Amino acid sequence: VQLQASGGGLVQAGDSLRLSCARSGHTSSTYTMGWFRQAPGKEREFVAAIRWNGSRHYTDFVKGRSTISRDNAKNTVYLQMNSLKPEDTAVYYCAADPRIILSSLPNSRSWGSWGQGTLVTVSS
Repeated sequence: VQLQASGGGLVQAGDSLRLSCARSGHTSSTYTMGWFRQAPGKEREFVAAIRWNGSRHYTDFVKGRSTISRDNAKNTVYLQMNSLKPEDTAVYYCAADPRIILSSLPNSRSWGSWGQGTLVTVSS
């Protein structure tokens, strides 16, 4: 499975961005897709995930500000982020896994495939 993330950039606080992650290689719709982020000097942390059945899961710091969605026909997952804050600045990575269980979603080591990351910078 190959993942290609895009959509990052430099924005101001309060702005919105939509990240995309295109999946190729194994295009089964049963994959769970997710987003993580890693700020400088910090560990990679879970942001959101969407499972094969459409159920969505978010970490607390983006809940209410972000929406994860998927287009199975395009094998693409999106992360719409609104009301961005300077603390949202990080490299955002998409991830995929065909068998990850619900309780393991926040654990980066549980995900089998990763994209290259896209940088989001939010200025104050």
